[in-house]
Amino acid sequence: MRQPTIRRRIAVTGITALIVALLLIRLPVSAEPQPEVSDDIHSVLETSLSVVEIDKEIGRIQEEKQALLLTMADTEQQLAEQQEKIESKREQAGSVLRAYYMGERDFLFTALLSANSLSDLFQIIDYADILITHDKHTLNGYAQQYEKMKEGYEQLKERQIALGSLEERLQTQRSRVLALEQQLDEQLEGRSDAERLRLMIGELTSFWETEGLKEVKQYFSELSKAMQKLPSWIQDNKTFLEIEGFNYTLRVPQDDLNAFLREQNEMFERFAFTFEDGKVTATGKSDNMEISITGSYTVQVEPANGIIFHVEELLFNGFKLPDTTRNSLEEEFDLGFYPGLIISFLEAKSVEIKDGELIVKLSLSL
Repeated sequence: MRQPTIRRRIAVTGITALIVALLLIRLPVSAEPQPEVSDDIHSVLETSLSVVEIDKEIGRIQEEKQALLLTMADTEQQLAEQQEKIESKREQAGSVLRAYYMGERDFLFTALLSANSLSDLFQIIDYADILITHDKHTLNGYAQQYEKMKEGYEQLKERQIALGSLEERLQTQRSRVLALEQQLDEQLEGRSDAERLRLMIGELTSFWETEGLKEVKQYFSELSKAMQKLPSWIQDNKTFLEIEGFNYTLRVPQDDLNAFLREQNEMFERFAFTFEDGKVTATGKSDNMEISITGSYTVQVEPANGIIFHVEELLFNGFKLPDTTRNSLEEEFDLGFYPGLIISFLEAKSVEIKDGELIVKLSLSL
């Protein structure tokens, strides 16, 4: 039988141990130098943080799966109702088609040819119009119900594929978290300071969930708001835009971008972008937290042409967060910008980080 996981057996005990744990984790930043966390302890804490975050991803996938199952159930119910309606429409349409195929509507043409007066002719035409209109309405009704059925089955098929994809994601993340839990158990097994490490894990987890994640999301939120204002800022600073025929080059130095950010929010006084080695790194510090975001830009064509930022590494107080956390933040907050908002007919062709500058090649959109 599998031993209880580290997550379920964390116990917080002892004021003295708590103080020691906080010093080792280096959560508060003070004037006094704090002891460094050894590599093996750092690895244990980082693994524990990954377990917590991947667990959250499992929860998100399960919620998404449940919502999809409910939608599929609604779709199946609608298809059952449409099936009943279409049976009736099919019989009516069949009767109409048989009538034309078997010549049962030939009397209309006979009546038209045998009209004895203009008045009789108009009456027969009116009757024929009513009958043909009714037949057409019956056939159209069947065709519409049939199309709805086809659309419903297509939607159900797409959702079944999506459900399969969710199941795969769920299985992948469950396998990852089980492997990390096993790794964590092995790292703690036989250590004389195992209980102290469990205490540290508990404190780090609690601090991340109550304070750290909130702080990270605030940085991402404010960065997203600032990036939305970047196009208008560039319009006011056209020295960053070089024009050569129908080609444009946007060059934004890191110092100017940092100045722009500080104009948007005072929290960026303790936050800075650096451009080097093809990467963008944004680092910020507050009282007892240090956050570092590293990533790169790529050109997005659809759904809207833009320069999209991809988070490749996220550090919280020196601890690396897993890809699930990065992806979740990337989905929630848009840190890209859209050249079409600078000049409507411009679109991005390429982007690079070089010599402390963000360089975007643009051209006219045709």
